[in-house]
Amino acid sequence: MRVEVKARNNAELIRKLRESLSDEVTEVYINLRPTKEILVRILENAPNVRRISCPPSLYPKVSKKVIAALAQMGIELVPESYPRGRPRKYDEKTVRRVRELISGGVPAREVSDRLGIPLRTVYYMVKCGEKGRQ
Repeated sequence: MRVEVKARNNAELIRKLRESLSDEVTEVYINLRPTKEILVRILENAPNVRRISCPPSLYPKVSKKVIAALAQMGIELVPESYPRGRPRKYDEKTVRRVRELISGGVPAREVSDRLGIPLRTVYYMVKCGEKGRQ
């Protein structure tokens, strides 16, 4: 079982770790630098954990000794990008289809009706495609 624990500071993170971890947890993501104290709390509250991840920007700040000690216990500490921002509503395939139809001479209103995409969004997809070609 995977658990993501996010906090603003170490004290809040430790409190949330205590509340959300259990014996079933095998993977933990934390959004703060994994200090020795935080790692001890993770191991106390989730003894079966096998993978701990943190943001890639914080990973280089973790002591090599700590990483080696965890590896000896069979626990992997890895950097993991966590998606930021609003997720995309339309996938690349849909965007490509819109651009193909428009370049094939299909009016924007018809593309909107056919694909069920708002007309403004169709214009936006076409406009962004033109920027990429320049």
